[in-house]
Amino acid sequence: MRLSRYLLPTLKENPAEAQIASHRLMLRAGLIRQEAAGIYSWLPAGLRTLRKIEAIVREEMNRAGALELLMPTLQLADLWRESGRYDAYGPEMLRIRDRHERELLYGPTNEDMVTAIFRANVKSYRALPMNLYHVQWKFRDEQRPRFGVMRGREFLMKDAYSFDVDEAAARRSYQRMFVAYLRTFARMGIRAIPMRAETGPIGGDLSHEFLVLAQTGESAVYCDKAVLDLPIPGAGVDYDGDLDPIVRQWTAPYAATEDVHDFERFEREVPAERRLQTRGIEVGQVFYFGTKYSAPMKALVTGADGGDKPIHGGSYGIGVSRLLGAIIEAGHDEAGIVWPDAVAPFNVGIVNLDPGDAQIDELCAGVHGALEAMGLDALHDDTDERPGVKFARMDLLGLPWQLIVGRRGLSQGTVELKRRATGERLTLAPYDAVAHIGRCLENSGEE
Repeated sequence: MRLSRYLLPTLKENPAEAQIASHRLMLRAGLIRQEAAGIYSWLPAGLRTLRKIEAIVREEMNRAGALELLMPTLQLADLWRESGRYDAYGPEMLRIRDRHERELLYGPTNEDMVTAIFRANVKSYRALPMNLYHVQWKFRDEQRPRFGVMRGREFLMKDAYSFDVDEAAARRSYQRMFVAYLRTFARMGIRAIPMRAETGPIGGDLSHEFLVLAQTGESAVYCDKAVLDLPIPGAGVDYDGDLDPIVRQWTAPYAATEDVHDFERFEREVPAERRLQTRGIEVGQVFYFGTKYSAPMKALVTGADGGDKPIHGGSYGIGVSRLLGAIIEAGHDEAGIVWPDAVAPFNVGIVNLDPGDAQIDELCAGVHGALEAMGLDALHDDTDERPGVKFARMDLLGLPWQLIVGRRGLSQGTVELKRRATGERLTLAPYDAVAHIGRCLENSGEE
């Protein structure tokens, strides 16, 4: 992609309305544009990262056996009345009427609708376990939307829903999602810690929030530092096998949000040198809620004994759009964003220091084509701006690699390659630089 033909409206100054680093940097790097309080347009570079995050989420959900569908953003109020949640949900729910005076709502979550879909189509325990998920825009009318995409009103979410014949089977489904979440976030280059949490309006008695540790997080968290060194399950994890050892390993060290924190237990169980009190950004949450929805909505299956009984359910959310903010909060410096390889809008930024020079332009085009042939995304800065402006923009955008091409280097047959995360610089022949990027990405990729 040539920058001269791309929409990337970067800003030199910090926007006055942005209070935290991720909000400032997303606006400055031209990833989003605010349309109203808590509502944003996703500009091309921001959308590219959003789509990469979605792809990782989908791959891990599919790997864990979940089935994708797509439910509408508007839902009938009657469904929520049937489950008993319509009046209880509160002012965050956007309630509307259509021209026929039917009561609708802009869905903040989908437990009620997916239960109705299941109820209409599944009748026997032989079809279980089942897990249905979608990636859909949600709306919650936050009283004070702030922090950019971290606490917006409109947001993109992956929500999954499990259906099982009894509690034991439902807890196995919970474990599948727990393990899938560990892998999902690790593949994005962040470490999300599962912590005991309240269930809130979703209901049930078992829940874990997955939080990225950051001082700008909305939640106070308390944990044993031992959890920071636990291994992430590999790609070969058997989701049909016994996942209990993995879940036990990750839930044995103390880790809790402030809502359920037990000060006495924390001090009793965790040595002083391992106690960590900080803040965290929630990027996902998993719930087991039993028959909370299936009982009132009569979502029944015929069991092995021939009798009908309500299914046991769970729900599992990941804040897809919120993840951009969390990843930036976890990875930035004074110059700008520092994207992990897997989710950067482009893998490589090609900095053309002498646009208009036929030899330089030809080499940049050749390098760009070689990168794309390897399946990598490249942004070619072919603009007429000064080198300093180009370098600052590349650092702000945070692409993992910068490949710098100019007359001085080319006179010696070389280009400069910069690694954004470390600042390391290498002087290499042009296509050796391309090969080096490919090897590094291959070694850091999926096992």
